[in-house]
Amino acid sequence: MREEVMFWTLGPVMVLASLTLLFARKAVHVAMGVVVVMIGLAVIYVAQDAPFLGVVQIVVYTGAVMMLFLFVLMLVGVDQRESLRETIRGQRVISILAAGGLAALLIGFLGKVVIDPAHVGGLTQANAAGNPQAIAGVMFGSFVLVMEALGVLLTIAAVGAIVLTFVPRMSPTLNQRTRSDARIQGGLDPVNKPMPGVYARHNALDTPALDPLGNPLEASISRVLRARKQELEVPGLPQAPEIEPPAFDGNEREGGTP
Repeated sequence: MREEVMFWTLGPVMVLASLTLLFARKAVHVAMGVVVVMIGLAVIYVAQDAPFLGVVQIVVYTGAVMMLFLFVLMLVGVDQRESLRETIRGQRVISILAAGGLAALLIGFLGKVVIDPAHVGGLTQANAAGNPQAIAGVMFGSFVLVMEALGVLLTIAAVGAIVLTFVPRMSPTLNQRTRSDARIQGGLDPVNKPMPGVYARHNALDTPALDPLGNPLEASISRVLRARKQELEVPGLPQAPEIEPPAFDGNEREGGTP
């Protein structure tokens, strides 16, 4: 009775979630619908005295495989929508015929299934040696080829995601030596800019650093703070000259780009 109530409760929810594969416009919504279906399957497995399958469904498929799918969707782009324009003539008709043929094949197989009551021992007999042992015997005994094929398909899918998200560089990679040479040729310091000053009662970005002679270093204060006149005045020290903002004429845009 418990299994029947849970099945008829979770069944409609899983069917509605599976319909996102057909009617959802965004790939992320489709992935979340599949997650709901997988969680419902895990609950049904546990209700059918198959706790190992339920845990595997949650940990492996919902927690690992589907998160991998979501990660791939984030890399490829979640805002992209599939184009409804047919690139191959008649592909909708072909897909409908193929789906109908597959449905007829499955119905034909299910109609010929015969269950002998003499061989029905329930899950107690099947799980006599343990639920994980029984599942391992079936998966890696009668269906070992199917399991290996699924492993190969998942590996191909992961490699394909990496290939799709790979973007070739438009310029060569700059190493540290190249960057240093470019700074020297441009008249800049070969090292990083000096950090702001540190005093006993003040330590902030608006405090200038001092050189060995005790003079403030202009490069230690951000040009933005200096343009806003937010530089801290230190008593007894000469201040760096103010930076005048660039002149604005009518031929330039508001952002400063001609």
